[in-house]
Amino acid sequence: MILYGMRPSPFVRKVLFYLEEKGIDFELRPAGLGIGGEEFAKASPFGKFPALVDGDFSISDSSAIVHYLETLYPEPNLIPTEAKARARAVWFDEFADTVLFATGGKIFFNRIVAPKFMKISGDLAAADAAERNELPRLLDYIEGVLPDSGFLIEDRLTLADIAVASPLINLAYCCPPMDSATHPRLCRWLNMLKTRPAFASVLEEERPLIEAMATQPELVL
Repeated sequence: MILYGMRPSPFVRKVLFYLEEKGIDFELRPAGLGIGGEEFAKASPFGKFPALVDGDFSISDSSAIVHYLETLYPEPNLIPTEAKARARAVWFDEFADTVLFATGGKIFFNRIVAPKFMKISGDLAAADAAERNELPRLLDYIEGVLPDSGFLIEDRLTLADIAVASPLINLAYCCPPMDSATHPRLCRWLNMLKTRPAFASVLEEERPLIEAMATQPELVL
């Protein structure tokens, strides 16, 4: 099983968390932003990453990939089977991929991806405006829906936690730390997830790139 993509994309990270939590063997190959070659192009005809190749089957899009993995490897169960819980898991996955990423992407792209990877100037005013005007409402929402258990659904780790945590980790790389006074549940939840072995392993693998982002004005893919 081959996963095409690049760290630290939140979509790639979501699938990496999923693979590690499931204990599935895989190979990560760099792809995206002009790299990846013919095999990646076949797996993802529109250049969307991540893309997964499993034998003669290929699929792109992180949500499609995790649903494929969940069907093949149902244990440990990460997508609830009860109707209401399953619907909420799908909602949180969509919220993370669209609503949260729409804001976080403006910040991360303009502060990190554009100047560091694409070697172009980012729109820092747009990033600042998104952090100031859009992000607080999203953090307040997550804070308000987190239950006492510390997990978003069913008092256990699910796709919901994996999906929402992935873009928040990107924001931690380019925004001031979240305030534990105003978002105590959110801070506890994210810190708890980061200590899970699967999460910690993925984050340790991306650490060299994150350190390079902090010290190098440009990065070569």
